[in-house]
Amino acid sequence: MKKYLVLAGNIGAGKSTLVSLLSKKLGYLPYFEPVAENPFLKDFYADMKRWAFHSQVFFLTSRAKAHRRLTGDMRSVVQDRSLYEDAEVFAKNLYLQGAMGEQEWATYLELYQTLASILPPPDLVIYIRASVDTLKSRIAKRARDFETSIPESYLQGLNKLYEEWIQGFTLAPVLTIPGDRFDFVEDSRDLSAICATVKKRLQDPQNLLFPYEM
Repeated sequence: MKKYLVLAGNIGAGKSTLVSLLSKKLGYLPYFEPVAENPFLKDFYADMKRWAFHSQVFFLTSRAKAHRRLTGDMRSVVQDRSLYEDAEVFAKNLYLQGAMGEQEWATYLELYQTLASILPPPDLVIYIRASVDTLKSRIAKRARDFETSIPESYLQGLNKLYEEWIQGFTLAPVLTIPGDRFDFVEDSRDLSAICATVKKRLQDPQNLLFPYEM
């Protein structure tokens, strides 16, 4: 039976890596965050307050299209990041920072909530919870130039929003993985434990109704 899994987590949590590993272990199709040609991105970086709303609506539309396509695919899929966290973490962060005004945020939020209510939800959201120290360590290891200057305060702010979102998320079952303790890259036993837990969660519909932490 087709399954649709979503991997969620902050920058550097290990989402893409775990998508690759789970897709191989479970035989699922991996779907990575596409590099979309956002026509507003250049203007956004030049004037965030002027273009934040336009840019975020573009990203939300792209994610909604991908979500709809993946739910219609007959193959089982594991996806790197979803429209849920795009809206409730990253777009909300821009609003809290003052890059989006009250009316813009209210309009964006209504659009997101409408899309989220009509799109079929995933079978399971796998959330990688990781401290800022762990995030910084993993970001340093992958050595991407554009990530090296990310302030610690920015990661802390995103972590706070991730926790608020995941604790109030009710559209799909949630499995939380302790990213500080589980090294699914270096330790095959940790990866095996995650795979076994995912399989168990998917096979037990009653337990899916309740959040679960490893």
